[in-house]
Amino acid sequence: MNNKKEKEIKQMQRLKSYFKTHLPKIEKNIDIIINEIDPYVRDIARHILKSGGKRLRPMLCILNARAFGYRNDDIYPLSCVLEFIHSATLLHDDIIDNANLRRGNKAAHTIFGETKTILTGDALLALSNQIVTRYENISLLKCLSDAIYKTACGEILEIAKMEKSYISTEEYLEIITGKTAYLIQFSCESGAILAGVEGKKLQSAREFGINLGIAFQLVDDVLDYSFEHNTGKPIGGDLREGKITLPLILYLDTLSTQEKKDLLGQIKSNRLTKELQDQIIKDINKKGILSQAIEKSEMYLNKARDALSFFPNSLETEILEDVIFFVKKRDK
Repeated sequence: MNNKKEKEIKQMQRLKSYFKTHLPKIEKNIDIIINEIDPYVRDIARHILKSGGKRLRPMLCILNARAFGYRNDDIYPLSCVLEFIHSATLLHDDIIDNANLRRGNKAAHTIFGETKTILTGDALLALSNQIVTRYENISLLKCLSDAIYKTACGEILEIAKMEKSYISTEEYLEIITGKTAYLIQFSCESGAILAGVEGKKLQSAREFGINLGIAFQLVDDVLDYSFEHNTGKPIGGDLREGKITLPLILYLDTLSTQEKKDLLGQIKSNRLTKELQDQIIKDINKKGILSQAIEKSEMYLNKARDALSFFPNSLETEILEDVIFFVKKRDK
């Protein structure tokens, strides 16, 4: 076994070991908070919060706090806030997208109804704010407010942009920064704030989070089209649902103006035949388009890695490097 492979194995083992140490405490705090909320909200909240998920956002909060020397156990309720906000956005997204499944389970609105599901999402956002106020830290509260506001604006931006006949790579990056990356930035920034970090170090936590978040979404886009991925999800789901993501944008850029117009018209009106869907997926795999998207994701991962140079030398800083490796490894 060569040194590179040994290093990769070590990174994944260290990352899994660290997650295994903290996940039970995250889950315990999620359970405590769920059991304390209003019973009319509880069932839907439990449905989405206990339906799986990597708990990446809570772990990033903990890792950033610990990297900067914070050791108190009150980090765990704060870390759970990230999962509540994320879950609230998923509840709302599934209704907007008319999705029937979430993580292989029935979407909440198909079981409990749209009205109750929307209001539960709102309640989870309010609960997140309530938990953060207990820390009596105005910077933390401002950080939370910014994250919720920017994420909501990202959702609205997506709706506005997707109504256009075509969106550019730059516009798409703007969308995923709002929809995905700001919440991951808050995950990192909130942990650093709780640790009392300011100035360049706090800015580095922000930069790590925003760049990791953009890269994470771009890798997800690649996995959706890749014949080589092993996530268990059907290949080409985004295309079949009419979603415009980076691989499709890059593919459209290889077509003539008229071909692009015709294909976008079929996608937006849900007129793509299965044969044409399959052909587009094959072409995206054959033409090196996924490599272009991977290259874009690696640019953001390198920016995240550069941000870690301002972090203290610690186990958690090394684990954050492992997180970068994990995100990058997912496209292999």
